[in-house]
Amino acid sequence: MNALEILLNKRWILKSTERDLYYKVKDQLGPIKKFVNEKLGYQIIMTPNLIKLEKLPGKPEIWMGIGAFTKTIEYGFLCMVLMFLEDKEVEEQFVLSQLTEYIQVNYKAERVDWTFYTNRRHLIRVLKFCVESDLMKINDGSEESFAGDASEEVLYENTGISKYFMRVFPRDIMDFDSPKDFYASEWIDGNEDRGVIRRQRVYRRILMSLGVYRDDEDDDDFLYIKNYRNVIGGELESFLDCSLQVHKTSAYLIVGPESSLGRSFPENNTMSDIILLMCGLVREQIESEQIKLNIDETIDMTVIEFEALIETCRGRYSANFSKTYRDKTSIEFASLIKREMMWMGLIDIDEENQNVVIRPITGKLSGAYHSKNRGDTEDVE
Repeated sequence: MNALEILLNKRWILKSTERDLYYKVKDQLGPIKKFVNEKLGYQIIMTPNLIKLEKLPGKPEIWMGIGAFTKTIEYGFLCMVLMFLEDKEVEEQFVLSQLTEYIQVNYKAERVDWTFYTNRRHLIRVLKFCVESDLMKINDGSEESFAGDASEEVLYENTGISKYFMRVFPRDIMDFDSPKDFYASEWIDGNEDRGVIRRQRVYRRILMSLGVYRDDEDDDDFLYIKNYRNVIGGELESFLDCSLQVHKTSAYLIVGPESSLGRSFPENNTMSDIILLMCGLVREQIESEQIKLNIDETIDMTVIEFEALIETCRGRYSANFSKTYRDKTSIEFASLIKREMMWMGLIDIDEENQNVVIRPITGKLSGAYHSKNRGDTEDVE
């Protein structure tokens, strides 16, 4: 059992639901605390009820957020639920109508009308997330009944865990004017040593991003990685089954076969196969000089050109895809691949200028089908 890996993967470990794991991780916290505090700038919260590693990004990424949420309003509703639970005692019960009335009164961004099905559906997503995260539990009823009728009741119970959901900010967030203020606040008021800030930011980026790229010749973060690659790699390897690989313009944390550190790529599914095939096609066109690398090893092309590349991949290999992907139209297929590759950090898309930047990570990945010794089916390699 790798305690650090577990803390990185989980939001928290609750003694009420994972008692044995709680005590196993607690017993291994000694050496972990120093590493996460000095190298990552993280704090470990430990109470008689939970253990939580406060995880913050070194750089905001497009995939960060709550995957179940579809609209900004759902994050607003979540904040309302947390505020509502703040005034509840542990094991105190409440009904859904109390919560919906509280949201109607206190949500200032817009008027909330629960007779609208879309508003009820947004709240249901939030309620399900809260129950799944153990912020509260259902004693009677179901959220789905609220979808059909705004007067339906559900009986909930406060677990008392919600107070640990949000991070503790070093200063009043009411003074913040933009999302950047939240990010910058991590190193304000008490930790303004530039060297410490850079070190912690670098370690966070290595752990949480698919790759760290050199944005320009004077990129401080990437220069730090290049200069201290052996130290960084050694420290990470001492805690995790991984290795640090540093190239001319990029650096990657490669996880070993025994690791289950978050989401890794490739995964055992058709989408990963398709993305590997796309990467192989990009390399093929680089080698044939159909597309050229920039000096920073990125590739620029228009969205139309990238969609044409996707269609080439689809036309060449679709016979090997699962039926789900074979049945999609060209537009649906291209949209799905663009979204997934952007989500994974393989590409950046500038919607306004209709440009795509292919990241250097694609050069480390490649896929191709090869025929089996028997039969006509093929495997991705």
